[in-house]
Amino acid sequence: MKIVLINPYELGRQPFALAEPTTLLKSAGHDVTCLDLSLQTLDAELLKDAQLIAIYVGMHTATRIAIEAIPRIQSAAPHAAICIYGLYAPINAAIFRELGAKFVLGGEVDQELVNIANDLEGGQSSNHSANGDVLLKKIEFGVPDRSGLPGLERYAHLNMPDGSKKVTGFAEASRGCKHFCRHCPVVPVYQGRFRVVPVEIVLADIRQQVEAGAEHISFGDPDFLNGPTHALKIVRKMHEAFPQLTFDATIKVQHLVKHSDLLPELGAAGCLFVTCAVESIDPQVLQNLDKNHTNEDFEHVVNSLRKAGITIAPTFVPFSPWTTLESYRDLLQRIVELGLVDHVSPVQLTIRLLIPKGSYLLKLENFDQLIEDFNADMLGYPWKHSDARVDDLQREIQSIAEHAETLNETRREIFQKIWQCAFRALDEPAPDLLFVGKQVDSPHMSEPWYCCAEPTSQQLASF
Repeated sequence: MKIVLINPYELGRQPFALAEPTTLLKSAGHDVTCLDLSLQTLDAELLKDAQLIAIYVGMHTATRIAIEAIPRIQSAAPHAAICIYGLYAPINAAIFRELGAKFVLGGEVDQELVNIANDLEGGQSSNHSANGDVLLKKIEFGVPDRSGLPGLERYAHLNMPDGSKKVTGFAEASRGCKHFCRHCPVVPVYQGRFRVVPVEIVLADIRQQVEAGAEHISFGDPDFLNGPTHALKIVRKMHEAFPQLTFDATIKVQHLVKHSDLLPELGAAGCLFVTCAVESIDPQVLQNLDKNHTNEDFEHVVNSLRKAGITIAPTFVPFSPWTTLESYRDLLQRIVELGLVDHVSPVQLTIRLLIPKGSYLLKLENFDQLIEDFNADMLGYPWKHSDARVDDLQREIQSIAEHAETLNETRREIFQKIWQCAFRALDEPAPDLLFVGKQVDSPHMSEPWYCCAEPTSQQLASF
Protein backbone atom coordinates (compact mmCIF):
# COMPACT_ATOMS: atom_id res chain seq x y z
CA MET A 1 0.00 0.00 0.00
CA LYS A 2 1.23 3.49 -0.81
CA ILE A 3 1.75 5.62 2.29
CA VAL A 4 2.96 9.22 2.52
CA LEU A 5 4.39 10.54 5.79
CA ILE A 6 4.47 14.34 6.08
CA ASN A 7 6.45 16.54 8.45
CA PRO A 8 5.26 20.17 8.40
CA TYR A 9 8.05 21.55 10.58
CA GLU A 10 10.50 20.45 13.29
CA LEU A 11 12.98 23.24 14.04
CA GLY A 12 15.02 22.56 10.92
CA ARG A 13 15.86 19.01 11.97
CA GLN A 14 15.62 15.80 9.94
CA PRO A 15 12.57 14.24 11.60
CA PHE A 16 13.00 11.08 13.66
CA ALA A 17 9.19 10.93 13.81
CA LEU A 18 9.08 10.15 10.07
CA ALA A 19 12.19 7.98 9.90
CA GLU A 20 11.17 5.59 12.71
CA PRO A 21 7.67 4.68 11.43
CA THR A 22 9.11 4.40 7.91
CA THR A 23 11.24 1.48 9.11
CA LEU A 24 8.28 -0.34 10.63
CA LEU A 25 5.95 0.36 7.70
CA LYS A 26 8.49 -0.86 5.14
CA SER A 27 9.12 -3.98 7.22
CA ALA A 28 5.38 -4.67 6.96
CA GLY A 29 5.64 -4.49 3.16
CA HIS A 30 4.26 -1.00 2.55
CA ASP A 31 5.52 1.55 0.03
CA VAL A 32 6.51 4.68 2.00
CA THR A 33 7.25 8.19 0.74
CA CYS A 34 8.41 10.94 3.11
CA LEU A 35 7.71 14.62 2.55
CA ASP A 36 9.29 17.33 4.69
CA LEU A 37 7.50 20.62 4.14
CA SER A 38 10.29 22.56 5.82
CA LEU A 39 12.40 21.82 2.73
CA GLN A 40 10.02 20.44 0.11
CA THR A 41 6.81 21.65 -1.47
CA LEU A 42 3.49 19.86 -1.27
CA ASP A 43 3.73 17.99 -4.58
CA ALA A 44 0.39 16.63 -5.77
CA GLU A 45 2.17 13.94 -7.79
CA LEU A 46 3.72 12.49 -4.64
CA LEU A 47 0.30 12.28 -3.00
CA LYS A 48 -1.54 10.78 -5.95
CA ASP A 49 -2.72 7.21 -5.37
CA ALA A 50 -1.72 7.29 -1.68
CA GLN A 51 -4.09 5.25 0.48
CA LEU A 52 -2.81 6.56 3.80
CA ILE A 53 -1.33 9.99 4.48
CA ALA A 54 0.02 10.48 8.00
CA ILE A 55 0.95 13.98 9.16
CA TYR A 56 3.23 14.51 12.14
CA VAL A 57 2.38 17.43 14.46
CA GLY A 58 5.02 17.54 17.16
CA MET A 59 4.77 21.26 17.90
CA HIS A 60 2.49 24.26 17.56
CA THR A 61 4.04 25.65 14.37
CA ALA A 62 3.75 22.25 12.69
CA THR A 63 0.10 21.99 13.71
CA ARG A 64 -0.77 25.38 12.27
CA ILE A 65 0.93 24.46 9.00
CA ALA A 66 -0.82 21.07 8.92
CA ILE A 67 -4.25 22.65 9.31
CA GLU A 68 -3.53 24.94 6.37
CA ALA A 69 -2.20 22.04 4.30
CA ILE A 70 -4.91 19.40 4.88
CA PRO A 71 -7.45 20.80 2.36
CA ARG A 72 -4.76 20.83 -0.33
CA ILE A 73 -3.72 17.30 0.60
CA GLN A 74 -7.31 16.10 0.34
CA SER A 75 -7.67 17.78 -3.04
CA ALA A 76 -4.59 15.96 -4.36
CA ALA A 77 -5.49 12.60 -2.78
CA PRO A 78 -9.27 12.54 -2.21
CA HIS A 79 -9.41 8.81 -1.52
CA ALA A 80 -6.59 8.67 1.03
CA ALA A 81 -7.24 8.17 4.73
CA ILE A 82 -5.73 11.04 6.71
CA CYS A 83 -3.98 10.28 9.98
CA ILE A 84 -2.65 12.98 12.32
CA TYR A 85 -0.09 11.94 14.94
CA GLY A 86 2.19 13.62 17.47
CA LEU A 87 1.97 15.68 20.66
CA TYR A 88 -0.46 18.23 19.25
CA ALA A 89 -2.77 15.66 17.65
CA PRO A 90 -4.94 14.43 20.58
CA ILE A 91 -5.53 17.88 22.10
CA ASN A 92 -6.73 19.17 18.72
CA ALA A 93 -8.64 16.04 17.73
CA ALA A 94 -11.97 17.86 17.26
CA ILE A 95 -10.40 20.29 14.78
CA PHE A 96 -8.71 17.54 12.81
CA ARG A 97 -11.90 15.48 12.80
CA GLU A 98 -13.80 18.41 11.29
CA LEU A 99 -11.09 18.70 8.65
CA GLY A 100 -11.69 15.09 7.63
CA ALA A 101 -8.96 13.19 9.47
CA LYS A 102 -9.88 9.56 9.95
CA PHE A 103 -7.30 8.80 12.64
CA VAL A 104 -5.78 11.04 15.35
CA LEU A 105 -3.08 9.53 17.57
CA GLY A 106 -0.61 10.66 20.23
CA GLY A 107 2.16 9.06 22.25
CA GLU A 108 3.94 5.90 21.09
CA VAL A 109 2.20 5.65 17.74
CA ASP A 110 4.81 4.03 15.47
CA GLN A 111 3.52 0.46 15.62
CA GLU A 112 -0.08 1.65 15.52
CA LEU A 113 0.59 3.35 12.19
CA VAL A 114 1.55 -0.08 10.90
CA ASN A 115 -1.63 -1.61 12.32
CA ILE A 116 -3.76 1.06 10.69
CA ALA A 117 -2.01 0.55 7.35
CA ASN A 118 -2.47 -3.21 7.56
CA ASP A 119 -6.17 -2.82 8.38
CA LEU A 120 -6.73 -0.42 5.50
CA GLU A 121 -4.93 -2.70 3.08
CA GLY A 122 -6.96 -5.68 4.26
CA GLY A 123 -10.22 -3.77 4.09
CA GLN A 124 -10.76 -4.12 7.81
CA SER A 125 -12.01 -1.47 10.23
CA SER A 126 -9.43 -0.06 12.61
CA ASN A 127 -9.71 0.08 16.39
CA HIS A 128 -8.81 3.76 16.23
CA SER A 129 -10.68 6.86 15.18
CA ALA A 130 -10.25 10.62 15.05
CA ASN A 131 -11.10 10.99 18.73
CA GLY A 132 -7.50 11.52 19.78
CA ASP A 133 -6.27 8.17 21.11
CA VAL A 134 -3.18 8.34 23.32
CA LEU A 135 -0.93 5.27 23.22
CA LEU A 136 1.71 4.81 25.91
CA LYS A 137 2.57 1.11 25.73
CA LYS A 138 6.22 0.34 25.07
CA ILE A 139 6.96 -0.43 21.46
CA GLU A 140 9.70 -2.25 19.57
CA PHE A 141 11.94 0.25 17.80
CA GLY A 142 13.86 -0.33 14.58
CA VAL A 143 16.77 1.67 13.21
CA PRO A 144 15.15 4.78 11.69
CA ASP A 145 15.03 4.75 7.88
CA ARG A 146 16.21 8.20 6.77
CA SER A 147 16.78 7.28 3.13
CA GLY A 148 13.62 9.00 1.90
CA LEU A 149 14.34 12.33 3.60
CA PRO A 150 16.41 15.24 2.27
CA GLY A 151 20.13 15.01 3.09
CA LEU A 152 21.43 16.31 6.41
CA GLU A 153 23.32 19.09 4.65
CA ARG A 154 19.97 20.68 3.72
CA TYR A 155 18.79 20.94 7.31
CA ALA A 156 19.78 23.39 10.03
CA HIS A 157 23.48 23.36 10.81
CA LEU A 158 25.52 24.25 13.86
CA ASN A 159 27.26 27.62 13.81
CA MET A 160 30.56 27.47 15.69
CA PRO A 161 32.30 30.37 17.48
CA ASP A 162 35.17 30.34 14.96
CA GLY A 163 32.77 30.93 12.08
CA SER A 164 32.79 27.33 10.86
CA LYS A 165 29.65 25.24 10.41
CA LYS A 166 28.89 21.64 11.33
CA VAL A 167 26.48 19.33 9.55
CA THR A 168 24.03 18.28 12.24
CA GLY A 169 22.14 15.06 12.80
CA PHE A 170 19.13 14.60 15.04
CA ALA A 171 18.57 11.65 17.38
CA GLU A 172 16.10 10.71 20.09
CA ALA A 173 17.19 8.71 23.12
CA SER A 174 13.82 8.99 24.87
CA ARG A 175 10.31 10.34 24.43
CA GLY A 176 7.91 11.85 26.91
CA CYS A 177 8.88 13.31 30.29
CA LYS A 178 8.37 12.42 33.93
CA HIS A 179 7.69 16.03 34.94
CA PHE A 180 4.50 18.13 34.86
CA CYS A 181 5.55 21.64 33.81
CA ARG A 182 2.15 23.23 33.28
CA HIS A 183 2.89 24.97 29.98
CA CYS A 184 4.63 22.00 28.34
CA PRO A 185 2.81 20.23 25.45
CA VAL A 186 4.38 16.89 26.43
CA VAL A 187 2.45 16.72 29.71
CA PRO A 188 -1.16 16.30 28.45
CA VAL A 189 -0.08 13.33 26.31
CA TYR A 190 2.56 11.50 28.38
CA GLN A 191 1.26 12.55 31.83
CA GLY A 192 4.53 11.99 33.65
CA ARG A 193 5.72 8.98 31.66
CA PHE A 194 8.72 8.65 29.38
CA ARG A 195 9.92 5.89 27.10
CA VAL A 196 13.53 5.15 26.21
CA VAL A 197 14.80 4.22 22.77
CA PRO A 198 17.15 1.22 23.14
CA VAL A 199 20.83 2.14 23.29
CA GLU A 200 21.73 -0.02 20.30
CA ILE A 201 19.03 1.64 18.17
CA VAL A 202 20.19 5.14 19.12
CA LEU A 203 23.81 4.30 18.35
CA ALA A 204 22.93 2.68 15.03
CA ASP A 205 20.96 5.79 14.10
CA ILE A 206 23.86 8.03 15.06
CA ARG A 207 26.27 5.88 13.07
CA GLN A 208 24.20 6.12 9.89
CA GLN A 209 23.98 9.89 10.29
CA VAL A 210 27.74 10.18 10.81
CA GLU A 211 28.21 8.13 7.64
CA ALA A 212 25.86 10.62 5.93
CA GLY A 213 28.11 13.51 6.99
CA ALA A 214 26.93 14.47 10.51
CA GLU A 215 29.60 16.18 12.59
CA HIS A 216 27.29 17.05 15.48
CA ILE A 217 24.25 15.33 16.98
CA SER A 218 21.34 17.23 18.49
CA PHE A 219 19.34 15.10 20.91
CA GLY A 220 15.65 15.89 20.67
CA ASP A 221 14.54 14.37 23.97
CA PRO A 222 12.23 16.64 26.00
CA ASP A 223 14.76 16.04 28.78
CA PHE A 224 17.97 14.11 28.13
CA LEU A 225 18.45 13.30 31.83
CA ASN A 226 14.99 11.87 32.50
CA GLY A 227 16.93 8.62 32.53
CA PRO A 228 20.52 9.61 33.43
CA THR A 229 21.89 6.05 33.36
CA HIS A 230 20.44 5.50 29.88
CA ALA A 231 21.76 8.85 28.65
CA LEU A 232 25.27 8.20 29.99
CA LYS A 233 25.42 4.79 28.29
CA ILE A 234 24.65 6.45 24.97
CA VAL A 235 27.10 9.31 25.49
CA ARG A 236 29.94 6.99 26.49
CA LYS A 237 29.43 4.58 23.61
CA MET A 238 28.96 7.44 21.13
CA HIS A 239 32.16 9.13 22.26
CA GLU A 240 34.06 5.86 22.13
CA ALA A 241 32.91 5.19 18.57
CA PHE A 242 33.13 8.79 17.31
CA PRO A 243 35.56 10.77 19.52
CA GLN A 244 35.40 13.87 17.29
CA LEU A 245 31.60 14.00 17.28
CA THR A 246 30.02 16.79 19.32
CA PHE A 247 26.46 16.98 20.61
CA ASP A 248 23.86 19.06 22.41
CA ALA A 249 20.83 18.17 24.52
CA THR A 250 17.87 19.67 26.35
CA ILE A 251 17.99 19.29 30.15
CA LYS A 252 15.84 20.76 32.95
CA VAL A 253 17.37 23.13 35.50
CA GLN A 254 16.18 20.71 38.17
CA HIS A 255 18.12 17.83 36.60
CA LEU A 256 21.22 19.92 36.00
CA VAL A 257 21.26 20.71 39.72
CA LYS A 258 20.58 17.13 40.79
CA HIS A 259 23.11 15.62 38.37
CA SER A 260 25.74 18.36 38.36
CA ASP A 261 28.39 15.69 39.01
CA LEU A 262 27.73 14.29 35.52
CA LEU A 263 28.40 17.56 33.68
CA PRO A 264 32.23 17.27 33.49
CA GLU A 265 31.86 13.88 31.80
CA LEU A 266 29.27 15.23 29.35
CA GLY A 267 31.60 18.11 28.51
CA ALA A 268 34.58 15.82 28.03
CA ALA A 269 32.49 13.59 25.75
CA GLY A 270 31.73 16.47 23.39
CA CYS A 271 28.66 18.26 24.77
CA LEU A 272 28.90 21.79 23.37
CA PHE A 273 25.75 23.29 24.79
CA VAL A 274 22.64 22.48 26.78
CA THR A 275 19.26 23.98 26.01
CA CYS A 276 17.63 24.72 29.32
CA ALA A 277 14.01 25.84 29.84
CA VAL A 278 14.59 28.48 32.50
CA GLU A 279 11.39 30.30 31.46
CA SER A 280 11.43 32.98 34.18
CA ILE A 281 13.29 34.36 37.19
CA ASP A 282 10.06 35.42 38.93
CA PRO A 283 9.30 33.04 41.84
CA GLN A 284 5.54 33.34 41.35
CA VAL A 285 5.75 32.57 37.63
CA LEU A 286 8.03 29.60 38.26
CA GLN A 287 5.51 28.30 40.78
CA ASN A 288 2.60 28.82 38.38
CA LEU A 289 4.46 26.92 35.67
CA ASP A 290 5.44 24.20 38.16
CA LYS A 291 9.08 24.36 37.06
CA ASN A 292 10.54 22.99 40.30
CA HIS A 293 13.54 25.29 40.27
CA THR A 294 14.47 28.68 41.66
CA ASN A 295 16.37 31.71 40.45
CA GLU A 296 19.25 30.54 42.64
CA ASP A 297 19.18 27.13 40.92
CA PHE A 298 19.46 28.92 37.58
CA GLU A 299 22.63 30.70 38.71
CA HIS A 300 24.03 27.44 40.09
CA VAL A 301 23.46 25.72 36.75
CA VAL A 302 25.11 28.55 34.79
CA ASN A 303 28.23 28.20 36.94
CA SER A 304 28.23 24.38 36.87
CA LEU A 305 27.98 24.25 33.10
CA ARG A 306 30.75 26.83 32.69
CA LYS A 307 33.07 24.80 34.91
CA ALA A 308 32.32 21.77 32.73
CA GLY A 309 33.09 23.72 29.55
CA ILE A 310 29.49 23.55 28.35
CA THR A 311 27.56 26.55 27.04
CA ILE A 312 24.06 27.12 28.38
CA ALA A 313 21.36 28.09 25.88
CA PRO A 314 18.51 29.25 28.12
CA THR A 315 14.95 29.53 26.87
CA PHE A 316 12.36 31.86 28.37
CA VAL A 317 8.66 32.58 28.32
CA PRO A 318 9.08 36.23 29.32
CA PHE A 319 5.54 37.38 28.52
CA SER A 320 2.68 35.86 30.47
CA PRO A 321 -0.41 37.21 32.26
CA TRP A 322 1.81 37.58 35.35
CA THR A 323 4.59 39.59 33.66
CA THR A 324 5.12 43.19 34.76
CA LEU A 325 7.26 45.83 33.14
CA GLU A 326 9.47 45.62 36.21
CA SER A 327 9.82 41.83 36.06
CA TYR A 328 10.77 41.98 32.38
CA ARG A 329 13.42 44.58 33.18
CA ASP A 330 14.65 42.36 36.02
CA LEU A 331 14.99 39.43 33.63
CA LEU A 332 17.18 41.48 31.29
CA GLN A 333 19.30 42.63 34.20
CA ARG A 334 19.72 39.03 35.38
CA ILE A 335 20.85 37.95 31.92
CA VAL A 336 23.47 40.70 31.98
CA GLU A 337 24.63 39.86 35.52
CA LEU A 338 25.13 36.20 34.63
CA GLY A 339 27.01 37.04 31.43
CA LEU A 340 24.43 35.35 29.22
CA VAL A 341 23.68 38.05 26.63
CA ASP A 342 25.71 36.21 23.98
CA HIS A 343 23.95 32.93 24.78
CA VAL A 344 20.32 34.02 24.56
CA SER A 345 18.67 33.93 21.14
CA PRO A 346 16.75 37.21 20.67
CA VAL A 347 13.53 35.32 19.94
CA GLN A 348 13.66 34.00 23.52
CA LEU A 349 13.08 37.53 24.78
CA THR A 350 9.86 37.87 22.76
CA ILE A 351 7.97 34.65 23.52
CA ARG A 352 4.39 35.06 24.66
CA LEU A 353 2.82 32.26 26.71
CA LEU A 354 0.90 29.84 24.49
CA ILE A 355 -2.05 28.05 26.09
CA PRO A 356 -3.24 25.12 23.94
CA LYS A 357 -6.14 22.79 24.67
CA GLY A 358 -5.31 20.35 27.42
CA SER A 359 -2.67 22.61 28.94
CA TYR A 360 -2.13 21.99 32.64
CA LEU A 361 -2.19 25.76 33.07
CA LEU A 362 -5.98 25.40 32.87
CA LYS A 363 -5.84 23.56 36.19
CA LEU A 364 -4.60 26.68 37.99
CA GLU A 365 -7.18 28.23 40.29
CA ASN A 366 -8.90 31.26 38.68
CA PHE A 367 -6.75 30.93 35.55
CA ASP A 368 -9.90 31.01 33.42
CA GLN A 369 -10.33 34.64 34.46
CA LEU A 370 -7.07 35.55 32.71
CA ILE A 371 -7.94 34.05 29.32
CA GLU A 372 -10.57 34.21 26.61
CA ASP A 373 -12.50 31.38 24.96
CA PHE A 374 -10.55 28.87 22.89
CA ASN A 375 -9.68 30.18 19.44
CA ALA A 376 -9.47 27.44 16.81
CA ASP A 377 -7.60 29.65 14.37
CA MET A 378 -4.69 30.19 16.76
CA LEU A 379 -5.08 26.75 18.41
CA GLY A 380 -5.06 28.27 21.86
CA TYR A 381 -6.71 30.43 24.46
CA PRO A 382 -6.04 34.12 23.70
CA TRP A 383 -5.17 36.45 26.53
CA LYS A 384 -4.55 40.13 26.94
CA HIS A 385 -2.42 41.53 29.69
CA SER A 386 -4.19 43.64 32.29
CA ASP A 387 -1.50 46.27 31.66
CA ALA A 388 -1.65 47.17 27.96
CA ARG A 389 1.90 48.49 28.17
CA VAL A 390 3.19 44.93 28.60
CA ASP A 391 1.52 43.78 25.37
CA ASP A 392 2.84 46.88 23.59
CA LEU A 393 6.35 46.09 24.79
CA GLN A 394 6.10 42.50 23.60
CA ARG A 395 5.05 43.58 20.11
CA GLU A 396 7.86 46.12 19.90
CA ILE A 397 10.50 43.62 21.00
CA GLN A 398 9.16 40.96 18.65
CA SER A 399 9.52 43.40 15.77
CA ILE A 400 13.13 44.06 16.77
CA ALA A 401 13.93 40.34 16.91
CA GLU A 402 12.23 39.57 13.58
CA HIS A 403 14.23 42.24 11.76
CA ALA A 404 17.52 41.49 13.49
CA GLU A 405 18.51 38.65 11.18
CA THR A 406 18.13 40.75 8.04
CA LEU A 407 20.27 43.47 9.63
CA ASN A 408 23.02 40.96 10.53
CA GLU A 409 23.29 42.39 14.03
CA THR A 410 25.08 40.71 16.93
CA ARG A 411 23.15 39.49 19.93
CA ARG A 412 24.64 42.31 21.99
CA GLU A 413 23.43 44.91 19.51
CA ILE A 414 19.94 43.40 19.54
CA PHE A 415 19.95 43.13 23.32
CA GLN A 416 20.91 46.81 23.54
CA LYS A 417 17.76 47.76 21.59
CA ILE A 418 15.58 45.50 23.74
CA TRP A 419 17.17 46.92 26.89
CA GLN A 420 16.32 50.45 25.83
CA CYS A 421 12.73 49.46 24.99
CA ALA A 422 12.23 47.90 28.41
CA PHE A 423 13.37 50.98 30.29
CA ARG A 424 11.51 53.31 27.95
CA ALA A 425 8.30 51.43 28.72
CA LEU A 426 8.92 52.18 32.40
CA ASP A 427 9.67 55.85 31.66
CA GLU A 428 13.10 55.27 33.14
CA PRO A 429 16.50 56.16 31.67
CA ALA A 430 18.28 53.04 30.43
CA PRO A 431 21.54 52.51 32.35
CA ASP A 432 24.68 51.97 30.33
CA LEU A 433 25.10 48.30 29.63
CA LEU A 434 28.19 46.74 31.18
CA PHE A 435 28.55 43.39 29.46
CA VAL A 436 30.32 40.60 31.33
CA GLY A 437 33.38 39.31 29.47
CA LYS A 438 34.38 39.64 25.85
CA GLN A 439 31.78 39.26 23.14
CA VAL A 440 31.57 35.64 21.99
CA ASP A 441 29.58 33.88 19.32
CA SER A 442 28.32 30.86 21.24
CA PRO A 443 27.63 27.60 19.37
CA HIS A 444 24.06 27.71 18.15
CA MET A 445 21.80 26.19 15.53
CA SER A 446 21.14 28.12 12.32
CA GLU A 447 17.37 27.65 12.75
CA PRO A 448 16.36 30.53 15.05
CA TRP A 449 12.65 29.80 15.41
CA TYR A 450 10.95 28.47 18.50
CA CYS A 451 8.71 25.41 18.80
CA CYS A 452 5.78 27.26 20.38
CA ALA A 453 5.91 30.35 18.18
CA GLU A 454 3.42 31.19 15.44
CA PRO A 455 4.44 30.06 11.92
CA THR A 456 5.96 32.60 9.58
CA SER A 457 4.62 33.44 6.13
CA GLN A 458 7.67 31.69 4.65
CA GLN A 459 6.84 28.47 6.53
CA LEU A 460 3.21 28.61 5.36
CA ALA A 461 4.41 29.09 1.79
CA SER A 462 5.91 25.59 1.74
CA PHE A 463 2.74 24.19 0.17
